[in-house]
Amino acid sequence: MEYKSTIEGNCSIIALSGEIDLQSSPPAREQMLNALKQNHHLMVDMSAVEYIDSSGIASLVEGFQFAKTHDLKFGLVNISQATRQVLELARLDQIFLLFETLDEGLAVIQG
Repeated sequence: MEYKSTIEGNCSIIALSGEIDLQSSPPAREQMLNALKQNHHLMVDMSAVEYIDSSGIASLVEGFQFAKTHDLKFGLVNISQATRQVLELARLDQIFLLFETLDEGLAVIQG
């Protein structure tokens, strides 16, 4: 797993790539929580995520819960079909803010 982090206004954007699994989910979790601890809303770009397992999903849920507790917004953008299927199976597509494009997500989160 690799990641790239950028900031747009009051929103951090973390682009994850590769496989988000038991080995790589702790660094992904750390990056998400660090961004949220800076009091930034968070968008996670999932376009290059090839695979995500339950530990990766747990990291996303933890980020979402931290954001909610601290009155911040947490969204996922550019979700691959494989990742979307996992989210739908876990019914998390009904909980997370999901966006097709980064511009759409930023408009809602910063709006």
